Amino acid sequence: MTDQHVPAHGRTADPAVIPARLEPNAIGVTQDTVIGLANVGPTLSVGLVMVGLAAAAAYGSVPVIILCMLPLLVIANAYRRLNLWQANAGASFEWVGRAINPYLGFLTGWIMIAANLLGTIAATVVLAPSVLAVFGSSANSKWPNIFIATAVLAVMLVIAIVGIRPTALVQVAMASVEYTILIGFSIAGLVAVISHRHGTFPITSGWFSLSGIGGKGDLAAGLLLAVFLFAGWDATVYVNEEVKHRSINPGRAAIYAVAILAVIYILAQLGLQGAVSPAKLQANSSSALVYIAQSLAGSGWAKVMALSLALSVTASVGVGIVSLARISYGMAARRVLPAILGHVNHRFSTPAIASVVMGVALIVITWVYLLSTSVANLFTTLIGVDGLLYATFYILTAFAVIAYYWPRIRSSLWDMLLAGILPLAAAGFLIWIVVKSVGTLPASGIWSLIGILASGILVMILVRIIMRPSFFQTPRERADR
Repeated sequence: MTDQHVPAHGRTADPAVIPARLEPNAIGVTQDTVIGLANVGPTLSVGLVMVGLAAAAAYGSVPVIILCMLPLLVIANAYRRLNLWQANAGASFEWVGRAINPYLGFLTGWIMIAANLLGTIAATVVLAPSVLAVFGSSANSKWPNIFIATAVLAVMLVIAIVGIRPTALVQVAMASVEYTILIGFSIAGLVAVISHRHGTFPITSGWFSLSGIGGKGDLAAGLLLAVFLFAGWDATVYVNEEVKHRSINPGRAAIYAVAILAVIYILAQLGLQGAVSPAKLQANSSSALVYIAQSLAGSGWAKVMALSLALSVTASVGVGIVSLARISYGMAARRVLPAILGHVNHRFSTPAIASVVMGVALIVITWVYLLSTSVANLFTTLIGVDGLLYATFYILTAFAVIAYYWPRIRSSLWDMLLAGILPLAAAGFLIWIVVKSVGTLPASGIWSLIGILASGILVMILVRIIMRPSFFQTPRERADR
């Protein structure tokens, strides 16, 4: 059976839904794929995770990345199929709410906002150090960090408000430079490792084992870090109302983004984790990419790597604002968030108010975090919590595709595999990662998760009582056979 969309039985237009008013057909599938990649920030993610992943996997990083990629490709295909049904900026919020339960849908949307917010903050707090590294300056003082982070957030907010076209144009330009630098250094590092250059760490069979060198790898810890590496590709779907062939291309872009990320990460881990000795890699974990680039090619090229990192962080921050605004817009369209967040600027055809709210929130939270705790402690908590949040709504999306396509799953072997067995296996895989990883979180991480969930439940109750949106009476929908 094909994936051609067939409306659910008895579904009618909901008068409480704000019609789509974002600019249609503004960007293509290539630009949308870049948006998904930019939200992840490949260079940023490698910089944050490479050292930890090498340690957790005992240098068996490549099989861990591949093992993580497979279920995420299945989840990306679930996004593709659900987007064929409903191309809505709220994405999983809408799909879970209509296919499973509207209350669970609201909580899914809340988790999506929290995950994107935390992910963007994690990018913002490394923005200033990466920018200052380009000029060889120290980033020990908090105020230069705050000033640079605020300035970049403001610039990317303006671009987000002006429109999705300039946003995509800027993202493609930054990506072209960023990926060229990261891939170039990865290849240079791989050549150095293979040629046994002095100071490198040689490749052994343990690099290609799930248990790592000497069987000392922690698979669960490695997989959680790998989930964080990939987290964010779903941004391709949040701009679906602005993509050409909005029902088809955003889902394709999601699959492309996951596959491209896997290739980049495999090459980066192979080429960079062994470019210096394990002791030196761990000793320079806070600036591993810049240190490796300096070791490979000297201080001048280290600044080039710092430029790639700065571009990656800037791109991630920019798409983070766009994603948060679109998710809020999609939820406001269903009246479960204040209607003003669903307002679309007539000149720019963007959710300008939602963009401003999210941009200002990011600036305020970044100030609070940078003034109240150390950057190192913040990294540890944010990375752990953010990976779990992304895994959670990916799991819920997998269940949504099973629920919506249930009639087809029971009548078609092909749909049973693609919309039933594989999403269930992918969800089970991610659930295993979540369960294994929660026990390793510090108390601050556990309380952060509890706080996010509790606040979501509280807001949901208040919205249900005060705003009384019809969304909470949404009947479950199923695909036709």
